[in-house]
Amino acid sequence: MSLDNDDYFDGNAAAGELSNIFALDVTAAEGECAHCGAMKRFAEAHMYMQGPGIVARCSACQHVLLRLVNARERVFLDLRGMRCLTLDTSRLVDPGR
Repeated sequence: MSLDNDDYFDGNAAAGELSNIFALDVTAAEGECAHCGAMKRFAEAHMYMQGPGIVARCSACQHVLLRLVNARERVFLDLRGMRCLTLDTSRLVDPGR
């Protein structure tokens, strides 16, 4: 696969699949690439969706940040390409209110 072409979407393309797993909007989260250290919003990642799952690559260095595959009743999520993922919880609604 050549990474020089424009066959990818931005990170917002994964919003639907990721919302099935996370209660927060992951596309607004900041992630740090484990390879180059770039800290960017997940929405800036390059999403490759032509295969059996989703592959997110760092927009700075193109290394894999995330792999997600839906297989029947299981979801396989590999985040080892991110050193950290920072989610903003300030907009969560407290269900006890």
